[in-house]
Order: sequence, then structure tokens, then C-alpha cells
Amino acid sequence: MNKLFAASALGLVLGFSANAMANPAAGGFTGPSQAAVSVADAKNLSDDTPVVLVGKIEKSLGGEKYLFTDKTGSVTVEIDNEDWRGLSVNEKDTVELRGEVDKDFTSFEIGVDSVIKK
Repeated sequence: MNKLFAASALGLVLGFSANAMANPAAGGFTGPSQAAVSVADAKNLSDDTPVVLVGKIEKSLGGEKYLFTDKTGSVTVEIDNEDWRGLSVNEKDTVELRGEVDKDFTSFEIGVDSVIKK
């Protein structure tokens, strides 16, 4: 009887674990999120400050660098290849970029963590 119970319990645990891995729970915070800032405002923020920008990626500058523009100006953004997550955009698409300010004495750019097509 104990062997049968142990086998049944193991089957339930393995079945549950496989199901949980095959169907990961979607979820997370659903409340308010960080508001978008303009390029002009972002230029006044400190290094490593999280930012959300909404505008257009105008062109590639080579490598993983791009020229991003909104109604207040332009800034170089760095988007690592894996941060595109399969998304394709062109210069006509409005995008939301989430990342952080990367600023030192001689340069300013935004290190992007995610790109969302609007």
C-alpha cells in the first residue's frame, strides 16, 4: 500500500511540475507605471536614472547604437540585440523605450532594456 501511495504521490508531483513549467503563470504588477519623460528632460537627469521615452528611432548609428527622437530633441540610445526580443520597427513607428541614463563628463546616451511598439 505504501508503494502505491508513494508512486501516486510522485506522479501527481511530476505531473504538476511539468504542467507548471509548460504553462508558466503570466502575471505581475498591474498598477501605475513610470511616466514617460522627454529627451530634453532626460538630459537633465543623473546617471543611472530609470527612464521611459516615447518617440521614433530615426536611424542606426552602427553596432547597437541608434538615433532616437521625440518632439523635444534627439539622443543616442544603445539597444543590445537581445533587447529587441524579435521586434522589428522602422523610422515611421512610434516606440516606447525603457532603460536608464548613461551619462559621464563627455557623453550622454540611454541604455535601453526594452522596446515596445506603440
